[in-house]
Amino acid sequence: MSKADWLFRLNGDPRGIARELAKGVNTNIFPGENVMLSVVRVDPHATGSIHSHPEEQWGVLLEGRCTRIQNGEEVEATAGDFWHTPGGVSHGVRTKEEGAVILDIFSPPRAEYRQAGQGFGKAVAEKG
Repeated sequence: MSKADWLFRLNGDPRGIARELAKGVNTNIFPGENVMLSVVRVDPHATGSIHSHPEEQWGVLLEGRCTRIQNGEEVEATAGDFWHTPGGVSHGVRTKEEGAVILDIFSPPRAEYRQAGQGFGKAVAEKG
């Protein structure tokens, strides 16, 4: 049975655009006209660099646990938690012994995420 071209899967959908954001932080991206979804898999003991970008971002922790870092504040999150990050606000994530699966939603879509690659694109990394 074939599926409609508008139906996608969180795990293993070959239509996603693959990006390695950092060591142990990989995503599969699904761009639309006004919104972009990014299914991010964070390995245990991995860290995504603190960065900011002009696009608004929402994130939903689908599986696992992580430390969500935003504007210098660190908050422990568990599956079912979600967050809002306005454009220009510094943020990142790190995991401990348990990894995480996060659904990030961007508006407008991030232009540099429309192609496979590495890194956070044109995001501005926070200097530490």
